[in-house]
Amino acid sequence: MRVGLLTREYPPDVYGGAGVHVEFLARELRSLVDLDVHCWGEASRADGADNVVRHRPWAALDGANDALRTFSVDLAMAAALEGRELVHSHTWYANLAGHLAKMQYGIPHVVTAHSLEPLRPWKAEQLGGGYALSSWAERGAVEAADAVIAVSGAMRQDILDCYPALDPARVHVVHNGIDTRLYRPDPGTDVLKRTGIDPDRPYVLFVGRITRQKGVPHLLRAVRDIDPAAQVVLCAGAPDTPEIDREFRDLHEELSRVRDGVHWIPRMLPRAEVIQLLTHAAVFVCPSVYEPLGIVNLEAMACGTPVVASRVGGIPEVVEDGGTGLLVPVDDGFEAGLAHALDTVLADPAGARTMGEAGRARAVEEFGWDAIARRTAALYTKILEQA
Repeated sequence: MRVGLLTREYPPDVYGGAGVHVEFLARELRSLVDLDVHCWGEASRADGADNVVRHRPWAALDGANDALRTFSVDLAMAAALEGRELVHSHTWYANLAGHLAKMQYGIPHVVTAHSLEPLRPWKAEQLGGGYALSSWAERGAVEAADAVIAVSGAMRQDILDCYPALDPARVHVVHNGIDTRLYRPDPGTDVLKRTGIDPDRPYVLFVGRITRQKGVPHLLRAVRDIDPAAQVVLCAGAPDTPEIDREFRDLHEELSRVRDGVHWIPRMLPRAEVIQLLTHAAVFVCPSVYEPLGIVNLEAMACGTPVVASRVGGIPEVVEDGGTGLLVPVDDGFEAGLAHALDTVLADPAGARTMGEAGRARAVEEFGWDAIARRTAALYTKILEQA
């Protein structure tokens, strides 16, 4: 079975959950199908051995709207997919390429929906008029796809709500996964010391992009009055827009004035360093206002760390409230709820350890990438048999 996997993010250029998903899914799929990966970026010498083809936006569109630049990559991807029997696209950045390949070559197209443009209106702040283009590309691909994979049960319902023309029988749930051999507790503390974090003092950890979706401004306001003994570590970079970058910087400066032990790491750290930060955190916090699943919560759980997260999207399918962490409703009291949940975990180290151990066990037992790849490959086979 010759499959083309289409994505914007792929190592070494991974900055979000969709990129993590594609990286590990591709690794496991290679033993099950004949796989080519098409992604953004400049070619490297290692790409040939792994059947990775990188595409960059057309130079003629340098300075143009990002949506138009994305479409130029999609056209290049579609042109390179001849000979594939099935294509599988991830996010709107690659959906158009899969849709065009389906029409051009008469092959099935599978879409994995990691998020949905209609549920992310703040993207208009980032893309301007390009948001209408990204929404158009996603809608066309999803509604015409032979199968749509939702990364959670909640995401499946969101897909059907946003795209009622879609046949529910074509929407399948295959959860995101975690490599628990890679994500596991790291006893070292060299990364903490190098970044100025006191290893003998508890800390609350956030890891993610500076976006409206991730709820970072809510977090910065919520942690103002939590236990003063706790440090606050913000591993936060890749702001979506200059506006949210300025808002984050202003809130960070204000927070740093009212409490000590606030550490901002403004770059995306290597995975091994993130694992060490996750391992030693007293609590990991995920304040997302929209999250189809939230791989980062799985990463924290796999490192044995309790999670405080918003009760949105697919997060309750990962974080067991009261078992592996605490969930907070996103309502008018969201920030106060986050602060209360964080203080609850910080005040009970023994209970936090129990939650962390339960989270590690849940990640190992229920979210392995090998099983997810097998379910994905089985779906490919089913679609090809029906074609």
